[in-house]
Amino acid sequence: MQLDPRTPTGPIEQAWDKSRFEMKLVNPANKRKHTVIVVGSGLAGASAAATMGQLGYNVKCFCFQDSPRRAHSIAAQGGINAAKNYHSDGDSIYRLFYDTVKGGDFRSRETNVYRLAQISVNIIDQCVAQGVPFAREYSGTLANRSFGGAQVSRTFYARGQTGQQLLLGAYQALQWQVDAGRVTMLPRHEMLDLVVIDGRARGIVTRDLVSGKIESHAADAVVLGTGGYGNVYYLSTNAKGSNCTAIWRAYKRGAAFANPCFTQIHPTCIPVSGHYQSKLTLMSESLRNDGRIWVPKRAGDKRSPGQIAEEERDYYLERRYPSFGNLVPRDVASRNAKAVCDEGRGVGPGGLGVYLDFADAIRRLGVEIIRERYGNLFEMYQRITDENPYRVPMRIYPAIHYTMGGLWVDYYLMSTIPGLFAIGEANFSDHGANRLGASALMQGLSDGYFIVPSTVSDYIATAKPEKIDSNHPAFHCAERGVAEMTKRLLSVKGQRTVDSFHRELGGIVWHNCGMSRNEAGLKEALGKVRALREEYWKNVIVAGSEDELNQSLEKAGRVADFFELAELMCIDALQRDESCGAHFREEHQTPDGEALRDDERFSYVSAWEYQGPGKPPQLHREPLVFEYVHPSQRSYK
Repeated sequence: MQLDPRTPTGPIEQAWDKSRFEMKLVNPANKRKHTVIVVGSGLAGASAAATMGQLGYNVKCFCFQDSPRRAHSIAAQGGINAAKNYHSDGDSIYRLFYDTVKGGDFRSRETNVYRLAQISVNIIDQCVAQGVPFAREYSGTLANRSFGGAQVSRTFYARGQTGQQLLLGAYQALQWQVDAGRVTMLPRHEMLDLVVIDGRARGIVTRDLVSGKIESHAADAVVLGTGGYGNVYYLSTNAKGSNCTAIWRAYKRGAAFANPCFTQIHPTCIPVSGHYQSKLTLMSESLRNDGRIWVPKRAGDKRSPGQIAEEERDYYLERRYPSFGNLVPRDVASRNAKAVCDEGRGVGPGGLGVYLDFADAIRRLGVEIIRERYGNLFEMYQRITDENPYRVPMRIYPAIHYTMGGLWVDYYLMSTIPGLFAIGEANFSDHGANRLGASALMQGLSDGYFIVPSTVSDYIATAKPEKIDSNHPAFHCAERGVAEMTKRLLSVKGQRTVDSFHRELGGIVWHNCGMSRNEAGLKEALGKVRALREEYWKNVIVAGSEDELNQSLEKAGRVADFFELAELMCIDALQRDESCGAHFREEHQTPDGEALRDDERFSYVSAWEYQGPGKPPQLHREPLVFEYVHPSQRSYK
């Protein structure tokens, strides 16, 4: 396997424009002769399918939900970044580029990040034209707020519903093309295999989740916009259906998997309340604009927050990071929350929580301003906890939220399998070892609206794929493989449910490959994951049959993939013997507890190649070169 990032040469400011000019084009009259498959209909997938449909391609778009509007993108709350500099506070494309590279702890590809910053300004124009109801100032101009890792206000938002509103914009663009007959929407279909013919991606095999029918679909190119794999931890802020199956099956067909151990913990989530929970709830990072984070100074202090005087409180982020305060990046805020809880100063049941307090902001601005900014988030918090955040501080604690790892892609978002593209959270490309807040929506729409439609066209024009259909033997072979795995899961007839295995797996990965990692813990996790996976295939019970709606069967296949991915995550975390961003190896930290990188040995992208069942994966390295933002010890003090 050769990793060729195909990075453009010349000044970084001109790289994307130069690349677009050099790309081959497909004649408008010929586009209708080509079929493109898009798997996933969240922000990345819906925007890609809509744009390629508008270009004239025949597009098939698949999602396992009953409607694209149920994609997990709707859960994004706080906002979307763009270097518009409406506040004249010193923002620029270069500053957004710099903040993103630094925020990712110098483990991302510079050219990709600069292109993301460039395109950010176009995304806002596109979404405003669609009618996305961004918040506005009294004058009518678009409003901005701040997010972690930046000292400017560049985040556009729609209260606490930004992802939902952006998805509705992409959805209406998608439905326009469905109505025009250029996009065929196939909901309730799950991709279970990638079909590779003569070394190129030529289609997928799906299961109709209602009838159970296994079907093949052929195309000239395949685009995966299937999101991240945070649910490997069981408890996460992801929708319960979010899974790794599409990208994992692509990995097993030859697509390299990059940086799987780079998983993000979000610092502001509602703490776990009991063993019965199946997911966690995000509280937007935007709350850190006005909320102040604190814990009692004295360990074991169980008084209610109202009884703890100001001089007895430790506003630890403001104390340790005076320049950024509560708006440090997510990995920094999360580690600090864990540290104070480990000292015995955590609050709430079990001591796994810190306070997010709005009392000062309410006194300064008034309750109506706070309600206008965060009303729906406050309401959600009160419904879940039965505590009124207008009167008492919120309790928050870090939780798994996003995955920076994903399929390896080059500058053109193509994987190591020609014709297979990965976009949005499904790829690894833009965020390094830690994503800054409000950048996921930016990347998803950048990839979908502006990048992959051009790069897919270039691939089709250059490769000139031969016409094939789903009668090709490779499709029949892939269908047999899917059917055999389905029958294998149903035939175990053991004693434990899929959820019980998933919960135990999540606990192993969270405690050993979560907020902090060490060599002994990772080796222990590898042994436990392998043993549990062996038990899974001997003792799992999957009720029902394959030829009906069977959610137990759906989950069983996804959890089988999570077992294999969890092992790769631990292998990657063990091999990367440094700390960087959200990958915090306890053996490598500065005297004051910050992540300590080893640029001499680990300034590269780890891309893992599947070698077959029972064989260790092979590591390939893509060296990272920094010509514009020179690596340094991150400091937010």
